[in-house]
Parts: sequence; C-alpha cells; structure tokens
Amino acid sequence: MRKRSLDAIGIGWRPSRRLLVVIGALAVLLVLAGAVAWWTGNGKHAGDTPPKPAPSVSDSPTGASPTRSAAGDRTPAVPGPSPISDPLAFARASAVMLWTFDARTTSHAEQLAGMRAWMTPESAYADWDSVQSQVPDPVLWSRLKDNGQHATATVSEAHFPSAFKQALTDDPAAITQAYIYAVTVRGKTQLAWTGGGSGAEDRQITLAVQCRPGTDCRLVAIAPRVAP
Repeated sequence: MRKRSLDAIGIGWRPSRRLLVVIGALAVLLVLAGAVAWWTGNGKHAGDTPPKPAPSVSDSPTGASPTRSAAGDRTPAVPGPSPISDPLAFARASAVMLWTFDARTTSHAEQLAGMRAWMTPESAYADWDSVQSQVPDPVLWSRLKDNGQHATATVSEAHFPSAFKQALTDDPAAITQAYIYAVTVRGKTQLAWTGGGSGAEDRQITLAVQCRPGTDCRLVAIAPRVAP
C-alpha cells in the first residue's frame, strides 16, 4: 500500500486523509491571514548571503514567464518535466517548478494541470493532495492575479535526508519495491508584483520522487515537514 511504502523511506511519512485535512485547514488559515499582505509588499527580504544557484536548474525556463510564439500560441503555463533519471536532479527541478508561478498569465486550473503532469502515473503511490496544497485556493489566486504576482526560483542544494539514508542502510532491498526516494531541497524564490514591488524568501521542502530503473523520474508526494 502507498502509506506503508512512504513510511518505509524512513522519515515518518504518514499522509493519512485526516492528517491532510488538518494540514490543509491550517495552510488555508495561514495563507489567508498572511500571504496576501506579504505578497503585496510587506514581505521580508532574504538574508545577506544568497545561496548559490544550481547549475542548469536555476537557468531552467520553468522560472520564465509564459510567452507567445509567432503563431500566437502560449507556451505551457507550467513546463513539463525533463527526462531525468537521477532522484536528486529531479527533486531540484521539481522544487523549482513548485516554487515558480505567474498569476498574471496563468489561471488556477492551468497551474494545477501543469503540476499534475509531474506526478507519477502509479496511483498506488501518488499523493496529489499533498502537491496541489502548495497552490493557493482559487480566491487567493485571483487576488494574486489582481496584484500581478509572479515568482521565479533557484535551488542551492539537494540531499537525501539522514533518516532515509539510514533506512536504506538497514534494508537496502526496500527501495526496490517502488523506487521512491526522499529528497530535501533548499533554495530561494524571487517574488515581484505590480508597482515594482519585490521580495525574496528562502525555501526548503522534502519531496518523494519515484525513479524506476530505465524510466524518467516523477513526483510522488510532498512531506508534511522538512526532513534534515
């Protein structure tokens, strides 16, 4: 079962329906209480020492605003996943995708649809609720659009959490059941909005990514807490 498989990666991952409801409710309260004010110009700036951008990932078109081709067709709101078979590299790319948005040109539905393309097709493991919860609800998204909110992201580093590495040491064969890896990613988002406002925020996240041999990696879930 998916729950047992995610628990087996060694970071106490238990995305039960009840836990997701509680986390979702808290997230909505926090977002509605503070995100709009922060994103409209009251957010704090990042520290004096910015992390080094990750090669290739920070330069990815994932962070670019959608443009129109000569034929007038808009590029995808959320670029699809690149063919990556390394879990650390895929987690870095996934974090950039999750932290990047452009409410000026992308609808709420388009943002979710683009993110969905990164998910594993194996429904026994995919935890879509934990991923889509990263996106503000439609009401808040409309406010972000009104304010011209958009963000790009860079990644400074990615690593396997210590608990995950210990779990692999204790049972090396366990990974072969679903080939799901836990990866913690750290980076930064650069935010901007109408009127020249801008801000920066350090970010970190722990992802579950699936990288079966001979197959491109896909996103499985987002942990309810960051694993060191």
